Amino acid sequence: MMASMACFVLNDTFMKALAGEIPLNQLLFVRGVLTTLAVSIMAWRMNGLMVRPSRRDSGIIAIRTCAEICAAYFFLTALFNMPLANVTAILQALPLTVSLGAALVFREPIGWRRLLAILVGFVGVVLIVRPGTEGFNVYSLYGLAAVCCVTLRDLSTRKLSREIPSIFVTLVNSTAIMVVFGLASLASDWVAMDVRANMLTLSAAVLIIGGYLFSIMVMRVGEISFVAPFRYSGLIFALALGWLAFGEWPDMLTLLGAGIVMGSGLFTLYREAQLGRRKRASHGLRRH
Repeated sequence: MMASMACFVLNDTFMKALAGEIPLNQLLFVRGVLTTLAVSIMAWRMNGLMVRPSRRDSGIIAIRTCAEICAAYFFLTALFNMPLANVTAILQALPLTVSLGAALVFREPIGWRRLLAILVGFVGVVLIVRPGTEGFNVYSLYGLAAVCCVTLRDLSTRKLSREIPSIFVTLVNSTAIMVVFGLASLASDWVAMDVRANMLTLSAAVLIIGGYLFSIMVMRVGEISFVAPFRYSGLIFALALGWLAFGEWPDMLTLLGAGIVMGSGLFTLYREAQLGRRKRASHGLRRH
């Protein structure tokens, strides 16, 4: 999980290094071509190409793909205009929004402790975004929009049938991003990419593939309640890389907000793990 987070944050760093040089649509298309080729080969090797999803699964994959496309646009727009650590800190609210979304959409039970932790976590998000203050950056709203899109993506993933291979869904998403942003890039003039830009884009493509692979591997073998908290290592990587690559360091309020969000998320994950163990124990007693 920590390797996955390192890959994703390094990918973000390389993409941010090209902000202002290469148009966003062109950049996403070029990276999409490279990732789609690589994922296609992996899907072929893993027998993940010959998949016929049901009508229900096809609809869910379509929703998930649209959410992924919107998340890529909102997140990278925020990333190009905000410090790396600030955008990453906003994304740390994901465990909270997914828990709240599951309770609202799927009627999953949520106790008062988790609900209180989620509300406290949202206070942390407000400290990071700070609407209406001098430190407010309108692109923080793009970061929040990315959180909403990724929440929709993750919630829809929960409803996919188990027989749908993860690599197939990854391939669909990668192909869709390539096509959508490729078409969008035709609306503006392309910029010639020098050796530096090509190397950064190629590195970003390799890293995002690594991020996907590590995350798929860990979800298949690791116990989610144990590995999920290690997602927060992404903020540590973002703080270090933001400082080293761009000379950025968040102010104290942003760091305080990030700490509150992380603490709330860890408590939420801990409570979910506790409840999961109790359910498994009660099912075991019923069988006996």
